[in-house]
Amino acid sequence: MAKGASTPSRAPFAAGGAEQQAGAPEGALGTRIPRPRRWAVPFSDKMTDERVAELLKFSAFCKIDPERFPARLPLQGVLRNDTKIRSFEKGDIIVREGDYGNSAFLILYGQVRVVLDSLPDKVLGRQVPEKKNFLGSLAQLWRNSRVPEERSVAGNTLELAGRTRAQANIRTGRESNPHVFLQDISHVMPAHRAVILSEGELFGEIAAIGRTPRTTTVLAEGDTELLEIRWQGLRELRLFAPAWKEHIDRVYRERALFSHLRETPVLSYLDADSLNILAAQTQFETFGNFDWTLSFQKLSASTGRERVDKEPLIAREGDYPNGLILIRSGNARLSQVYNHGERTISYLGKGRCFGIEEILYNARNPPVPLRHSLRAIGYVDVLVIPTAVFETVVLPTLTEERLEALGLARDPDPLAGEAGGSGTSEALGTDMLEFLVENRFINGAATMLIDMDRCTRCDDCVRACAATHDGNPRFIRQGPVLDHVMVANACMHCVDPVCMIGCPTGAISRQSFQGQIVINDSTCIGCAVCANSCPYQNIHMVPIRDSRGSFILDEAAQTPIIKATKCDLCVEQIGGPACVRACPHDAMVRADMSDVEFLSAWIKR
Repeated sequence: MAKGASTPSRAPFAAGGAEQQAGAPEGALGTRIPRPRRWAVPFSDKMTDERVAELLKFSAFCKIDPERFPARLPLQGVLRNDTKIRSFEKGDIIVREGDYGNSAFLILYGQVRVVLDSLPDKVLGRQVPEKKNFLGSLAQLWRNSRVPEERSVAGNTLELAGRTRAQANIRTGRESNPHVFLQDISHVMPAHRAVILSEGELFGEIAAIGRTPRTTTVLAEGDTELLEIRWQGLRELRLFAPAWKEHIDRVYRERALFSHLRETPVLSYLDADSLNILAAQTQFETFGNFDWTLSFQKLSASTGRERVDKEPLIAREGDYPNGLILIRSGNARLSQVYNHGERTISYLGKGRCFGIEEILYNARNPPVPLRHSLRAIGYVDVLVIPTAVFETVVLPTLTEERLEALGLARDPDPLAGEAGGSGTSEALGTDMLEFLVENRFINGAATMLIDMDRCTRCDDCVRACAATHDGNPRFIRQGPVLDHVMVANACMHCVDPVCMIGCPTGAISRQSFQGQIVINDSTCIGCAVCANSCPYQNIHMVPIRDSRGSFILDEAAQTPIIKATKCDLCVEQIGGPACVRACPHDAMVRADMSDVEFLSAWIKR
């Protein structure tokens, strides 16, 4: 147990003490149901064998060899259970820029308009997930079950007990997929660049594969019928249908490349023709493993120097800057030679660039090498714009005013300051920076930090969490500590949530807009893939019970059925995370680790 931590009287996620407190006799093991399986809850209950037969005749599927699919995951099963057919009318919004997505779309009939420019939120009809009102929040205090991890059993299905349909949809991550129509489309659209996609084309795969927000808004151009394919089905198609993998990877590269170039601040002054020139010359590279959890677990016992040496090298200090490196996804370590090792200077995330100071300086002065090394932490996608292309296409557009707005100088001192204008090591201190990077806490978008100098171990945070989640706390108030800062064992709602990669049913996914990572209790089959994949041990498997306190058993194996559970960031609560609001000493915060300024101010307050 970490320094200064204590275990609450009712241990979160633990079946032991909670069983006795619930008053359930050890032999009360009565409720039996079939163990949930991969396709126990299909993506749509309206997909029939007849529709699957029609899909198999469609151009995207007719050339797929069904024999490549294993017997446990037949092609017909993927189409029947991992897809659904959706219809839209002209002006209907299919996906919105900025929303998180867990599925891709194949056009079966009609056309869609992909808007390349950002549209104002007021015309997009973005829906905010329903939250409890004051009375609803108050009512949960006496509605909470006295039984830990209670589920109601209707037939052979399980549902979270004591929830309204709206609350259950938020807690489980379900979406009702309401149609939203773009008002005054004939007046709005002419001012925005767009491309038209037709029958047989795929879109939305970038967000589904990369676990990232949608990069564009897509509208129905007329009466349109789409096949929505959730991430798990898309994964199987990529795995067992080589033509799909080749097509998806090619389109993924092309669309992701142009979108990222368009969104990069230093390139925002370029017109479409210049962006196309850059796109044609830019190299798309990846470093590290897509599922980096296993390698991280092996490295956890290594020394700091060994970890750095095993991190994939993207660019080396002392080499000539052959190109501007843009971080498209993931995190990278910025380091510098120090004595006989390397010292971490900063970490760069999505949207940051590396090497620009040296390129700007070298354009008007004798060339200098890179001042820092850049290494992949986990898995990193990067774009590399060759130096010669940058100097020809981009440099002429960077006036003094634009450079000043970007926080850059025309002739930066190559021996002073830190890359990208980052003062991370000074802001956080070297020890804290190394602590956060070595443990990869920089991946967190809502990391729970506790100031141990202020924390009195009163457990009000744990009790508030329990009161919000049917009597079951969703975090453990313990974790690694450096100085007076603890990183508690609570879901960090990561920028790169590797827990989602292996889930066979899609039970763990992002909320469409805010991006919180939630678990759909109905489709969780208790396989523990997400818990084993979480690098921070923040997902736990718990046995579930019926209203009498008896374990719900697998009728075949006669063993308790388990479910994955974790912090959901109180997505249904109006005031946000209950743990933070309940702390009487302002000792706790949920922090976005990319916001170094806020993080430094909180640590040093």
